[in-house]
Amino acid sequence: MGWAIALHGGAGDIPRSLPPERRIPREAALRHCLDIGVVALKANKHPLDVVELVVRELENIPNYNAGRGSVLTTAGTVEMEACIMDGKTKKCGAVSGLTTVVNPISLARLVMEKTSHIYLAFDGAEAFAREQGVETVDPSHFITQENIERLNQAKEANRVQIDYTQPIQKEVKAETHIADGDSQIGTVGCVAVDNHGNLATATSTGGLVNKMVGRIGDTPIIGSGTYANRLCAVSATGKGEEIIRGTVARDVAALMEFKGLSLKEAAAYVVEESTPKGNVGLVAVSATGEVTMAFNTTGMFRACATEDGYTEIGIWPSPQT
Repeated sequence: MGWAIALHGGAGDIPRSLPPERRIPREAALRHCLDIGVVALKANKHPLDVVELVVRELENIPNYNAGRGSVLTTAGTVEMEACIMDGKTKKCGAVSGLTTVVNPISLARLVMEKTSHIYLAFDGAEAFAREQGVETVDPSHFITQENIERLNQAKEANRVQIDYTQPIQKEVKAETHIADGDSQIGTVGCVAVDNHGNLATATSTGGLVNKMVGRIGDTPIIGSGTYANRLCAVSATGKGEEIIRGTVARDVAALMEFKGLSLKEAAAYVVEESTPKGNVGLVAVSATGEVTMAFNTTGMFRACATEDGYTEIGIWPSPQT
């Protein structure tokens, strides 16, 4: 048994031709946030504190679709959501429809710790944020030029689409690949376990480019995009509606609990057998320090580290997988 941590920045049809100006900052952010998490675990921080810390940092980096980098709805607004869960107690908190909260993941934790509820959304969540004194800003803070361009592109194509798709060049429009579906590439998440087997998970997202106002994805739904118990902690990413249908995060835990599968076996079954190809990725850790990062999409921005010295940072499948 030993500590372990894994994080993701979204899974989807990530082209290997992804331009360096979009790839390199995201890789650097993964490395930076992984380092923050490792330092915290080595300092004996509780995994709940670790995953919140890491996801807060990811929310503050505009290269991912969460917090500062959240993509825009069809109305040109942001609607952020997040979820956090403690494995030992199964305490959890979730929020949706946030428009002014700088760090949705911390508001989700406050829902968990300061209310008798699990999930607050839209006006109620915003009012709770003001009551708790969390940092809020004008909604324009979250509206970046890059995300305006993504929204305009999605509207032109009449699609809900992944957030990294390149702007359409009119002269080559007919040859430009426009991603169909609703994958959440850019969603961020972190899972961690300490030396005592304490587990926690956290996930945060801005949702989908050109999504309907009011749409809620898998991220804040316990057992779909986010779940932890005494055996494992899971954070999922991909096509939200498919993850909800498949109760992806809970299924990993259930296979361990009721079928006796290892973490890697359970994650592999959920990703490769029970979820349609091209729809999901996840990161997970077990109470014994096992870690896995599985996906059935073209790629997943991901990173992990364990106490025994193993570290991995990647986007596309590694040669041995």
